[in-house]
Amino acid sequence: MKKALILSILPLLFCLQLNAGGPWPTGKGNAYIKLSEWWTVFDQHFTDQGFKDPNLTTGLYNTSLYVEYGLGDRFTAIFNAPILSRNFMNNLVSATNFEVIVPGEAINTFGDIEIGGKYNLTKPGAKFPIAATLTLGIPTGVAVGGTQGNLQTGDGEFNQILQIDAGTGFSLGAASGYVSGYAGINNRSKGFSEEFRYGLEVGVGLINNRFYLSGKLNAVESFRNGDTAASVTSTSIFGNNSEFVTLGIEANVYITEKFGVSAGFTNVTSGEIFAAAPSYSVGVFLDIK
Repeated sequence: MKKALILSILPLLFCLQLNAGGPWPTGKGNAYIKLSEWWTVFDQHFTDQGFKDPNLTTGLYNTSLYVEYGLGDRFTAIFNAPILSRNFMNNLVSATNFEVIVPGEAINTFGDIEIGGKYNLTKPGAKFPIAATLTLGIPTGVAVGGTQGNLQTGDGEFNQILQIDAGTGFSLGAASGYVSGYAGINNRSKGFSEEFRYGLEVGVGLINNRFYLSGKLNAVESFRNGDTAASVTSTSIFGNNSEFVTLGIEANVYITEKFGVSAGFTNVTSGEIFAAAPSYSVGVFLDIK
């Protein structure tokens, strides 16, 4: 049962690192390109009752390329790809004689790609911009890997996320700030449960907008209409009926007008069938205008 829970956790973790830029358009011919490293290592998880249970130490590392490109004043193309994804599990060791019962394993491969498009429903420069985003999840990762089939860098299913973003900017003395929120539906295939997703982000720009600090809340609630886990190796039940609430903080620093670095921390405050451990990220980006 615990192996099945671990199998269901990892595909959901990918969504913690994706940021589609809120309701503000990138602008025609402009681009935002980010290369980042994101990781989490956990030895306990939330059960389907929301309690914490121990599990074999498991880790996931993603090296990802994220791109936004403005195809028009209102339309932005979005691409997110874990170009290198590493999933590992430590040795399973006997508690009595300390012998290795099951040796640890790791896989290094591609993750699931996400491509999408964001259309601004309001005109550029609107005080309260609203945007609609459609994201397609393509199962390019490994759904069942390793000798026991318990390693994965993707969930093996094609999904579609329809999301609405809204936000506004404000002033804080000499500093500038913003607040944005989103809500969306994730339609999944192969017997996976559909999901309701929502979140809120508040940020402030300091030092002539060269330093941005933001706080983020993200949550997923399951419709609980997915198949029940039948076996550890069944790829049709990855991540079914999983839920979580996370709180995170991210800092972005512009070294030049176009180049910058970022670092982030996200903690899972509650969940069901989900990893009970924080995640971390670092990256470099180009903001081309």
